[in-house]
Amino acid sequence: MNKPFDLEERTFLFAKDCRLYIQKLPKTISNIEDGKQLIRSSGSVGANYIEANEKLGNKDFLFRAKIARKEAKESKYWISLLHEMNIEFQEVSKALIEESEELRKILSTIISKSN
Repeated sequence: MNKPFDLEERTFLFAKDCRLYIQKLPKTISNIEDGKQLIRSSGSVGANYIEANEKLGNKDFLFRAKIARKEAKESKYWISLLHEMNIEFQEVSKALIEESEELRKILSTIISKSN
C-alpha cells in the first residue's frame, strides 16, 4: 500500500484505521477500555502534529512534535495489548503496530532535524 507523503493525511488515516480496527473487536471489558485509550492516543498523534505546524516558534513546534511522537509510542502500546488479546485480528493489529512505529520514527527525524 502506498502511504501518503503528507504527514497530516497519514496521521489522520492512522487514527481512522485504529477506529475501524476497534469496531471489529469483541466487546469485552478490556477491549473497550484499551480501545478508548487507543482512540485518544491515535487521534492525538495527528492533532498534535497539526498543532506543531501552526507553530508559534521553534520551541512550540518541538514541544508539539514531541507530544505527537509520545502519542505514537502510546498508540503502539495499546495496539500491542489488543494484538495479544485478540488473536483473530492480529493481521490488522500487526499493520497498525508497524504504522505507529513508522510514525514515531518520522516524528523523531523531524524533531532531530529541527534542533
